[in-house]
Amino acid sequence: MTFDPASYVFSQPSAPTAIRASTVLPARRENVELRTADGHRLVGELALPESGEIEATLITLHPLPTHGGFMDSHVYRKASYRLPALAGIAVLRFNTRGTSSPRGTSQGSFEEGIGERLDVEAAVRFAVERGLPNRWLVGWSFGTELALMYGATEPVSSEIEGALLLSPPLHRATDVHLKEWAASGKPLKVLVPEHDDYLQPAAAAERFSLVPHADVGGVDGAKHLWVGEKYAGRVLNEIVAEVLPGGAPAALPEEWAGPVATAHA
Repeated sequence: MTFDPASYVFSQPSAPTAIRASTVLPARRENVELRTADGHRLVGELALPESGEIEATLITLHPLPTHGGFMDSHVYRKASYRLPALAGIAVLRFNTRGTSSPRGTSQGSFEEGIGERLDVEAAVRFAVERGLPNRWLVGWSFGTELALMYGATEPVSSEIEGALLLSPPLHRATDVHLKEWAASGKPLKVLVPEHDDYLQPAAAAERFSLVPHADVGGVDGAKHLWVGEKYAGRVLNEIVAEVLPGGAPAALPEEWAGPVATAHA
């Protein structure tokens, strides 16, 4: 059965609620479908602020599907739960070709990051057609490869502001792709866990030196999967600070005084 975001049940607590991993804040959520140029239907979800202007749009690219990555990977799920309400940010999540989650299964099969170029293009095209402003790619692990390989060239480059990378392994993305980002001049924010399994901060700084304007930062204590609310919260704060016009004035709130729902795994 396909998960329906309308199934969240919101209630108004008598006191402010601490924002935890399963806390869902109000948003306009809808199941969406993306169509690729080679005819595949990709399933996803779009979460929009309930009211007010959309300040920025995150187009999320998930970790490796052959190792458990999908649109519900926890940092992206928490982004969709929180950022529309806390920061006025739209969050587009989707399963790349052949990937399954509670939302459903996208058509096609895993293509080692090659065919997935069309998935990235479909997601960006969807965001453009929906009129979503200030668009940023956010890649995590395998998703960083897609952002690096396809974000700095057309037809994607002219439709995004820049990209944020979480735990880049730099396995598929090469120096050629880094040089394309350097030539594009578009912002590139890179968060590297201290204890990453694939690329740690010192090595990341050396590799990304090919992109002189890249902002590469190590995160003490963190691991590749950003496990723990401390690290997920750090990632969300870094994303918001990067994508909001003028930057974020302070850390995201850790409590919410309005209606809340609870997500169940």
